[in-house]
Amino acid sequence: MNKKILLLLALLLYLSFFLPVFDWSIKIKAIAALVIIQMLWIGRIFPLAHSSLLFMLLLSFHFFTYEETLAYFSTEVVWLLFSTFIISHAFIETGLASRISFTVLKIGGGSGKALILISFLLMFVLAVLIPSNIGKGNLVASVLDRLLKNLRKINDIENLGKALFIGVSYLTSISGALVATGASSTIYTFELLRSVHSELNYISWLLYFAPPVLFFMMLLWALLTVMFPPEKNDRKRMIQLIEEGLDELGGVTTAEKKVILIMGLTLLLWITQSYHGFSIPLIGLLGAVLTVTPWIGIWDWQSARNSINWDMMLFFSSTLMVSGMLIKTGTIESIAGAFISMISFQSPLLIIVLLILITALLRIIFVNVLGFLTIMIPLAIEIGEVLEGFSPFLTAMTVFLMGVPGFLLITQSPVHLISFSYGYFTDRDLMRIGLPSFCLWILTILGAALFYWPIFLAN
Repeated sequence: MNKKILLLLALLLYLSFFLPVFDWSIKIKAIAALVIIQMLWIGRIFPLAHSSLLFMLLLSFHFFTYEETLAYFSTEVVWLLFSTFIISHAFIETGLASRISFTVLKIGGGSGKALILISFLLMFVLAVLIPSNIGKGNLVASVLDRLLKNLRKINDIENLGKALFIGVSYLTSISGALVATGASSTIYTFELLRSVHSELNYISWLLYFAPPVLFFMMLLWALLTVMFPPEKNDRKRMIQLIEEGLDELGGVTTAEKKVILIMGLTLLLWITQSYHGFSIPLIGLLGAVLTVTPWIGIWDWQSARNSINWDMMLFFSSTLMVSGMLIKTGTIESIAGAFISMISFQSPLLIIVLLILITALLRIIFVNVLGFLTIMIPLAIEIGEVLEGFSPFLTAMTVFLMGVPGFLLITQSPVHLISFSYGYFTDRDLMRIGLPSFCLWILTILGAALFYWPIFLAN
């Protein structure tokens, strides 16, 4: 839709629901505000940061005091995002990320099928170190493109390219769900779920999500190798190409060694958080500060500052405001109550299935995962409060996993667009593999919700 038309509709909504001449309930106003900000975000009428600032004004004039609105910028989770920007870019800037990528890919021994599987495992390694789906996607896609371009000169790589780049597109976002700091949407969800499960920490999050995510990874690998069987290639040549990439990086630099120590300390403190009691955001800030500390760090503040996506910081804060508005006005509670009352005669299991399907269908429309989850996670928590046999934590985890990836359309994820730009697959290829992948993902989540998570929660 034309941006001018969307802007006009957003303005009409504001005039209809927020002028003092009308007396709408606070919940109706909250829904109107939600529609307005989603129109601005999805339609990209303005840059995300600009739209977020407009939303701040709307909240400050009609829902909260200005001080209450600004308080969202000082929350721990916002500063965790700030810290992960600095740490992950230090990891990439030193060349350590490329070195690890080539080293991991070398393990495959030059086999096409092994290369696909190893590249998938690489996404999970990088998820621990790079809390940005776009960052992970860009890095791995560029490394794989370099390998395939050289292989193409001596061998056909059509199916191998499709399997690698489609698989990486899917697993970039899914791997971000593996660890609590894996992506901005995961950081947000982790913070929100701690309100309903106080014992949640870095390790318990990993234990909840690693089995279903890794199980799906193996299913996806099997599916891709069947639908796009990789061509036989010269294994020695592939290993040679990987080694050439490592040779260009040279020996491990002092800066890389420093990053290894800083990230190792940060991860160790995250993992042992339940013992020392320091929060994950505080530890993240410690790691970020160490990277810019003289003698210890690897760059100065001027360079580190440029690595921070300040627009994303504003956008991330505004997504917290959306959740706060919907929760404090009671809007989410009302929507959840209406949903339950409409299907109250159905079994809890059927309600979970419906919740998964609704999330999947809405996810096709919402390109921005973080903005989408600010609506769906609070809703899932409210539904879980009244759903017999399922806890709010379980329903929220189910919706989170369902809302993370996009399987069918190139426009469902920025990472899809990045991978597609390399030219190894078409939109038809994505749809062809997306439909069975989508079904396998639903079955994986249902399996986790019915069999794995209840056992884990009971212990």
